[in-house]
Amino acid sequence: MKKHESAENYLETILMLSQKGDPVRSIDIVNELEYTKPSVSVAMKNLRESGYVVVDGDGYISLTDSGREIAQSMYDRHTLISDWLIFLGVDRETAVNDACKMEHDMSEQSFAAIKTHIEEWKRGMYKRKTDKR
Repeated sequence: MKKHESAENYLETILMLSQKGDPVRSIDIVNELEYTKPSVSVAMKNLRESGYVVVDGDGYISLTDSGREIAQSMYDRHTLISDWLIFLGVDRETAVNDACKMEHDMSEQSFAAIKTHIEEWKRGMYKRKTDKR
């Protein structure tokens, strides 16, 4: 796994866990990703040193603005791609797993083109629905 992809996965996981409303701890990341405690500890140290997360005295992990920006970008990519694959007929589990792989390696240009296509398609669907009234 590429280094940036790993960091992106950790940041996205922290974002998703924090959206559940509870403070995020390393053990939550261990359980979510099924990684070892030492691996998560090293990753948190690297993310902290890179300025993407802060860890308070109680061990709670928060995203910095730059960490949140990366995490949100990955989450948005993941959601859009997995929803698209499901719409195309891919089963949910496969779509989610494939989206996780694709979100990291796809260029910004390709992602933007897919996003634009989906948005235009949705607008067209909405227009057709409202025209029937």
